[in-house]
Amino acid sequence: MDRQPEFGLPGVALEPGDHICAMYTGAQERHEILAPFMRAGLAAGDKCICVIDPAEHAALREELGDGIDLEGCIASQQFALMGQADTYLRTGSFAVAEMIAFWQETVSEAMDDGQYAFTRSAGDTTWLRDTVGSFDDFASYESELNHFVPSYPQVILCLYDIELYGGEMEVEVLRTHPKLLIGGLLIDNPHYVAPADLVGRP
Repeated sequence: MDRQPEFGLPGVALEPGDHICAMYTGAQERHEILAPFMRAGLAAGDKCICVIDPAEHAALREELGDGIDLEGCIASQQFALMGQADTYLRTGSFAVAEMIAFWQETVSEAMDDGQYAFTRSAGDTTWLRDTVGSFDDFASYESELNHFVPSYPQVILCLYDIELYGGEMEVEVLRTHPKLLIGGLLIDNPHYVAPADLVGRP
């Protein structure tokens, strides 16, 4: 693509293929990350996919509405606002292969006809605490995303509320994301472990 995509936060630029972890505390802090990310994409003409608990849809739409024809973006399918039942749990339970297939189908449909030059996706994980007994499967999914993300001009932003999870989750999240968003800065993650090296993780 000809332009370097902007995250939406001051001074934060993206690279195609970025798989980013953003840890936050509480819904307001999440919206302060997520809304600028999506707003910048909609303004730039990117395909934007946002997966967040349906209970939070109204608040996010309100955050995004300023300066954006949000209803028009939804009607044109530039902006897809979805919940966990449509995505992570679309077959009734979480499965790594099913979720990777969801991203493959959704992103390829958006980009293969040339309508969009770039896709940005975001997935929040507040549903995860009460749905998946062990974080191992989800960590495997996050690791597998590192094979998928570079296959299209795209960025995926993963959001974790650190108040909901313990230290084990934080370790796995750090190991599976090449980029971290910390204090408004996007940095290379020194704790990242490539998928091939995670096979033998405990």
